[in-house]
Amino acid sequence: MEIVTKTDLPFKAFKKGKVRDVYEFKNSLLLIVTDRISAFDYVLPNLIPYKGVCLTQIARFWFDFFKNTVPSHLIESDIDKFPNELREYKDLLDGRSMLVKKAQVFPIECIVRGYISGSAWKSYNKDGTVCGIKLPSGMKESEKFDTPLFTPSTKAETGHDINISFEKMKEIIGEDTAEEIKQISSNIYNIASQYALENGIIIADTKFEFGRIEDKIIIVDELLTPDSSRFWPADQYQPGKSQPSFDKQYVRDYLSSTGWDKNSAPPNLPENVIRETQKKYQEAYERLSGENLCIMKS
Repeated sequence: MEIVTKTDLPFKAFKKGKVRDVYEFKNSLLLIVTDRISAFDYVLPNLIPYKGVCLTQIARFWFDFFKNTVPSHLIESDIDKFPNELREYKDLLDGRSMLVKKAQVFPIECIVRGYISGSAWKSYNKDGTVCGIKLPSGMKESEKFDTPLFTPSTKAETGHDINISFEKMKEIIGEDTAEEIKQISSNIYNIASQYALENGIIIADTKFEFGRIEDKIIIVDELLTPDSSRFWPADQYQPGKSQPSFDKQYVRDYLSSTGWDKNSAPPNLPENVIRETQKKYQEAYERLSGENLCIMKS
């Protein structure tokens, strides 16, 4: 199993993002999660060793967990069950890749917020709203909402996604589809947040992506990972301030402390930040799955 910064496979590239490289493979897609890490819309100069393995295995866990709730794009994630043409790249693909179905992907990020944090907290402090939703006065940072908020956004290829109203979402993808996706998103979040809490993790918020194959809505991309969600240790939760996390907020906090202007090349991460971030990703998987992920190097 290798630490992976980039991939160069003899297949047609479908898309190469900040963290994921996707190739076309016959009638499916090969999704590979590298060890790159991004923050503030920049890919950082350092890798987080085996981060891609942690993310892939967390997504795989949740795809299996919800297989009777909502179908996903996952075909196979076990390298030993991949076609022969892919197994020869085992060192590169093992643990960090999935064969997935092609789908017509909806151009919407479906965000569910159970707690007020991050950009939602900033918006609330500004005008008492989150994505146009008026909230009660006097809320504290990291406070739990009485009912989770569904706050969709449009997907952007570069830069920040743009928050939109649910009414706008209906205009973009159709009212029936929007209602169905909202309901699926809320159901997944409610079930997952309760399960995670029983295993010591608060899922403060998360985002989903959906697609369609024929007339069936499926979940695509990743699912409830530290890169698509805000994970907090439940035993350290204290509303009224920002929370420690299992996600890359640790890296964001370090970068913010350096004085970097976030409009130029990002600084290097020190070794202790890299190592602690690696541990956080691995601990998130192990708490959720109850399994050890033997990837850490001394």
